[in-house]
Amino acid sequence: MNTSKIERHIGNFNIAGFTYWDGCIALDKLRIGARLRLERESENRFDPYAVAIYFGEYKLGYIPEGSNRVVSQLMDLGYGEIFDMRVQRLQLDAHPEKQVSVVLFVTPAHKVFNRCK
Repeated sequence: MNTSKIERHIGNFNIAGFTYWDGCIALDKLRIGARLRLERESENRFDPYAVAIYFGEYKLGYIPEGSNRVVSQLMDLGYGEIFDMRVQRLQLDAHPEKQVSVVLFVTPAHKVFNRCK
C-alpha cells in the first residue's frame, strides 16, 4: 500500500492554557518544527479528555477541548506513539494564548510498529 498519498494531518490549533503553565518560560526555546510530547491526563477534573502538551520538561498547555476526544481515546487504548505534534507557528506579538500554533500528525502504522521489532 502506498502510504505517501494518505493524509497524516489530524489538525492544527493554538495551545490551550499556554499562559497558565510554562509557556512564557519555554517560548524563547521553541522553534518551528520542534517536536512536542503528548501526555494523557485522565484524572483532569476540568476535562475528562485532557491531553497535555510538553516541550522537554516544560508543560505548555493542552490540546483544546473539543479537539482532544479522539486523541485521548486512542491514547487510553495504548496508541499514544502514533501521534507526532510539531510547532507550526510562533507569533510573539500575539495574545499569549495565540502565540504558539501546533500541528498534529498521525504516524503511518508501518513506521510505528517497525520500531517495536
